[in-house]
Amino acid sequence: MTTHRTKILILGSGPAGATAAIYTARANLKPILVHGMQPGGQMTITTDVENYPGFAEAIQGPWLMEQMEKQAVHVGATLIADTILEVDFSKRPFTLKGDSGDTYIADVVIISTGAQAKWLGLPTEEKYQGYGVSGCATCDGFFFRGKEVLVIGGGNTAVEEALFLTNFATKVTVIHRRDSFRAEKVMQERLFKHPKVEVIWDSALEEVLGTEDPRGVTGAKIKNLKTGKITELKADGIFIAIGHKPNTDIFKDTGLEMDKDGYLVTKPGTPKTAIKGVFAAGDVQDKTYRQAVTAAGTGCMAALDAARLLEEEVA
Repeated sequence: MTTHRTKILILGSGPAGATAAIYTARANLKPILVHGMQPGGQMTITTDVENYPGFAEAIQGPWLMEQMEKQAVHVGATLIADTILEVDFSKRPFTLKGDSGDTYIADVVIISTGAQAKWLGLPTEEKYQGYGVSGCATCDGFFFRGKEVLVIGGGNTAVEEALFLTNFATKVTVIHRRDSFRAEKVMQERLFKHPKVEVIWDSALEEVLGTEDPRGVTGAKIKNLKTGKITELKADGIFIAIGHKPNTDIFKDTGLEMDKDGYLVTKPGTPKTAIKGVFAAGDVQDKTYRQAVTAAGTGCMAALDAARLLEEEVA
C-alpha cells in the first residue's frame, strides 16, 4: 500500500487525460495520471483514424494513444496502472483510493474518465468491432463511402447517426425494436423524407455476419420481434446507436453536479465543476461532440485552468 502525494491527479488516459498530463507536466507540476479501466480510452478499440489533425495517412488509434502517453512521460508525468474506486471531494487536498489499495492525495483533480458506447452484447458484435461494427458515425462514416450500412437504435443518437451516414453511404437502413422512434419529431421527419433511408420496425440485430480473413462485416441477421422471422441483410457496416454511458458512477454523492444522463456538468465554456479544484474534460462531460480532438482540447483547458488555480493559491 502506497500513498501518492501530488499537486495534480488526472483520472483516465484517453486523449483528454493524456493532453492534461502533457500540459501540466510542462508546467512543472509533476502530475500523476491513473490509467483507469481502459488505458488509452475508446481510441484503443478504434482501428483507422483519419480525422486527427497532423497525419496525412490513416493512423491506428492504439498507436496514437501510445504516442500521447510517451509524450506525457517524456515531459515529466507519472503514469500509474490503477483504477480509482473511492473519492472524497469534501475537503482539499482531495483523497482518492485505488483498486490496488494505494491512496492518492491531490490538490487538484482532473476527471477524464470518458464515456462508453452502449453495446448490445452479441459475441459477433464484439468480434467485428473496428472491422465494420462501430459505435460512432462521425468517427467512422467516412470509411463507408458508396457502401450500404445498418444503424441499430431508435432514439436521437440513432436518427442523428443515420442522417449523418447518408453523406457517405448509398443506403442507410435503420433497425428499431419498436414501431415508432423516441427521437425528436423534427429529426424523425428529416429521416423519413430522406431517399437513402429505409426503416425496419419491430426488429433487432440477431447476429453480425462477416468474413474471417480479412476480417470484415458483410451483413446481418435481423429478427422480427413480433413474428420471430429471421432475415439476412447485406451490409458493409453496422452502427450501434443505442446511446453512451459516461464513466461517472464513482462520482455520485461526491458533490459533483451531473445531468440526467450522468454526464458531469461544467461551467459553460470551461472545464470547471461545482467543486473548486475539480475539473472535468473529454467525453465524461461532453455528450455532443465526442471526438478525440475535442477531448484533447478540453484536456488542455483543464490543465491550464488547474495550473492557474494553483498559481493563484500560492501567490
